[in-house]
Amino acid sequence: MPKSRPFDENAERYEQWFEKNALAYESELAAVRMLLPDKGVGMEVGIGSGRFAAPLGIRFGVDPSARMREIAGERGIDVVPGVAENLPYPDSRFDFVLMVTTICFLDNVGAALSESHRVLRPGGCIIIGFVDRESEVGKSYVKHKEENPFYREAQFFSLDEVRCHLEEAGFGDFAFSQAIFCRPGDMREIETPKEGHGEGSFVVVRAHKQELSEAD
Repeated sequence: MPKSRPFDENAERYEQWFEKNALAYESELAAVRMLLPDKGVGMEVGIGSGRFAAPLGIRFGVDPSARMREIAGERGIDVVPGVAENLPYPDSRFDFVLMVTTICFLDNVGAALSESHRVLRPGGCIIIGFVDRESEVGKSYVKHKEENPFYREAQFFSLDEVRCHLEEAGFGDFAFSQAIFCRPGDMREIETPKEGHGEGSFVVVRAHKQELSEAD
């Protein structure tokens, strides 16, 4: 079952996080933008209210939450109902697929990444932004997840786990960026993202679609 109920019931709280943590939000946006292709047609899986797709110029998205789709639509995005494990798009439709924090809410990570692989054109790429479970912020989220209506049912991943899932789904040629080098509440300015990983709590991974053999 898609974990959409908390987002339907707590849409205002969801939106308030971005307002309250504007510096962290803008820093995460910068880290995603660092690896986002500068051309091509993109789609965001688990688009939420469009907080990332809209400023990044992504015009298409899918989300299981009716309330999130409504808000994203108000931001000018063509968003349709659906889940990551069964995308309502034809094969080879997009040049890139974006997921931001979506991976921790998936029912089946392997199936979801295989679907992203399917809807990508040859040579297309997937960009995944997430909070690294092994980071300072990630450890805090895991410790206090029962206190948060969104994260209560979430599963947090390490970078190595995300990379392994991507490789199993047929992705390769990895690139990384990172941001959030302190607790969001302690930030005093928008951070400049860095290449690589291991310092920032928010990690972005870009991987390109590899052609699968018949044996795969």
